[in-house]
Amino acid sequence: MALPKYKKSRSSTRSQKAQWKRGLKTPTLTECPQCHEVKMTHRACAKCGYYKGKTVLVTKVEG
Repeated sequence: MALPKYKKSRSSTRSQKAQWKRGLKTPTLTECPQCHEVKMTHRACAKCGYYKGKTVLVTKVEG
């Protein structure tokens, strides 16, 4: 197993540990073609239950 040849400095160690936050991204949101609500891509719409033009989820009817 490979070992480091030199000790890593404190600033290098801390900057490497802090980089995990840079990798976090906000999810991509799109508009539902049926009800025009904002939804995550490649997911069924939580409001109307449609995905790719088909009803996938049964939602409660307001009334």
